[in-house]
Amino acid sequence: MTVDSQWRRLDPRVIWIDGLYAALSLAPTGLTLLLLDEPGAAVLLPVLVAAAVGVFDAARDGLRWWKTRYRLTDERVEIRTGLLVRKERSLPIDRIRSVSTTARLRHRLAGVRVVAVGTGQPGAAGSEALHLDAVSRATAEELRRRLLTGTSGAIRGGAELAPVGDEPRDPDPTSDAADEPAGDRTLARIRWSWLPHNVLGFWSLVTAAGLLWGGYATAGAFGVDAAGFVGGLLDWRALGPWWSAVIVGLLVGTLGVLGMAVAFVAENWDFRLARVRTASGSVLRTTQGLLNTREVNRDEHRVRGIEISEPLLWRWMGTADTNVVSTGLRIWSMHPATTILPRGPVRVARTVAAEVLELDEAQNPFRVPLRPHPPAALRRRIGWAVLATTACVVVLLWLGEVVPALPDRIWLAGLGLLPPAVLAAVIAYRSLGHGIVGDYLVVRSGLLSRSTTAVARPAVIGWRVRQSVLQRRLGLATLAATTAAGHGWYAAVDVPAATAVAFAEAAAPGLLTPILVESCEHAA
Repeated sequence: MTVDSQWRRLDPRVIWIDGLYAALSLAPTGLTLLLLDEPGAAVLLPVLVAAAVGVFDAARDGLRWWKTRYRLTDERVEIRTGLLVRKERSLPIDRIRSVSTTARLRHRLAGVRVVAVGTGQPGAAGSEALHLDAVSRATAEELRRRLLTGTSGAIRGGAELAPVGDEPRDPDPTSDAADEPAGDRTLARIRWSWLPHNVLGFWSLVTAAGLLWGGYATAGAFGVDAAGFVGGLLDWRALGPWWSAVIVGLLVGTLGVLGMAVAFVAENWDFRLARVRTASGSVLRTTQGLLNTREVNRDEHRVRGIEISEPLLWRWMGTADTNVVSTGLRIWSMHPATTILPRGPVRVARTVAAEVLELDEAQNPFRVPLRPHPPAALRRRIGWAVLATTACVVVLLWLGEVVPALPDRIWLAGLGLLPPAVLAAVIAYRSLGHGIVGDYLVVRSGLLSRSTTAVARPAVIGWRVRQSVLQRRLGLATLAATTAAGHGWYAAVDVPAATAVAFAEAAAPGLLTPILVESCEHAA
């Protein structure tokens, strides 16, 4: 493959896409003026604002196309953009961690794609993704293949990890054979039985509130009394407040569930997780989307483990979120590149995790029982529950004295927090666990979201031991393994202090040896 190092523009089809977008933005204004003889400010102002925003966005994208250039060389991808403030970015190819391709409906109709390049951890210098909006579909595929060529390095637990940035390149990265897939394997596909895991919960109520508010505002703008219409559907006085609340709750909940279901189907339509092999390694690729398509390619040589999180309120359904622990992938975003499965059953997450880590079920770190933590860890959590309840009682007692309108014995309501607080302490304690399973260090903790993380032991680059005053009295310690991937550290919370060092030495032999030798010399 010969690399074209000439500066190139974005695809010119974005110009007529933006022109069409501007015309569609002006359409509501034209229809309003055509259908209404004298539209009021309440009707005309929203459509004028929408039209102005649409025209502004179209003009801005036109200027961005005019002033944007990019090129790809053997070692770097470079981009120049900006009208008043000129910006230039140059990214080494061996620092690229992921390449994602997205397309909104207007992009798909025009046959163009948006390419985003992930280069590092959030917050690090130069970590922001490089966006090319938009290029042709063929160019997007060419960029994806070229940018992911040559980012190699050992990833599995039993192999030795190469230093970041020093990975060996493919012997001939410019050859077409080095970029062509040597074979791919589908690891997971969408199952619509996962739908209940994604539509039940607090966000369904938020969705319903948004839909109702939007419908009410739209109806009011065109002179429709939505509140009067709903009030005339039933005899609410005859039903009484309790039945009225039940019916409204059911209707609002149903609307929220339907809204969440539509959003889930549109986002995860034809979801597929696959391992795509190339001559220079492999990538984990997810493809999904109905109206807006999205494809994310993650360099598998950067994967250091898997994290499975089980939210508390959905744990009775066996719901789990699945993310890879990888260097250079964003973990805080609306659509993090670390997410490799939609929210679904935990049993599926555990099976897919073993497939991603290329382990059989006997070696699956998510199916092996972990070490329980000592009863002192439970006492610590119950102590915090009692302390929080006491603080709440004190605050309510003070409010009862300074606010005459409150009942004198309002502080008794604070005592009602004690049973749920103690229950939460027990749940948090039962979530604790740690262990070593083959080539992986496994830690588990969390109350609101019980997270089980398996990290490759060679990926551990250090240890951090922390003891609070209460932990020292109870003989506990928090042992955190530091790594260059994911959150940066993964902790075994409230392990026995007497065995913490031995466990760390067993998980990553040799890391604590210099410290232990120095401590022994000082003691002697």
